[in-house]
Amino acid sequence: MTRIDTGILDTALDPAAALARLAGADLSAGGVASFLGQVRQEDGLTALELEHYPGVTEQALARIALTAAERWQLHRAVIHHRVGRMTPGEPIVFVGATAPHRRAALDAVGYMIDLLKTEAPFWKRVHTDSGSHWVGAADTDRQAADFWLDQMASEDA
Repeated sequence: MTRIDTGILDTALDPAAALARLAGADLSAGGVASFLGQVRQEDGLTALELEHYPGVTEQALARIALTAAERWQLHRAVIHHRVGRMTPGEPIVFVGATAPHRRAALDAVGYMIDLLKTEAPFWKRVHTDSGSHWVGAADTDRQAADFWLDQMASEDA
């Protein structure tokens, strides 16, 4: 049985603790994979602010993790996402997976991070030295999600 752990945090994300909860927790898992996203330093950036749609966002994260767990036969699937105001270098998102073998864990983490960028309702506001503005999903985010969706569709056909 897969253990799914998803959540939205309005406090600091502790990626070391999240990874420590995965590593060694399941002795039948040979693969433990993770991804950590952090606020990128860009010219003039002073902060990044994320908002979400309570209830709906949590459901979207749980659905993404469950799909990954079923598809790659994971033992554990984790998605923790930060909201609120963050500065460069602060962790935004932690995605992790455990599976019997590394390829399943690695692919599942790739799938989960790529899908949450387009399927979970987060809104991003960038604060710079010259003001603030909202930004939408990048075309590369949609292309990354489409890669997984196309791959899964062709394998299921």
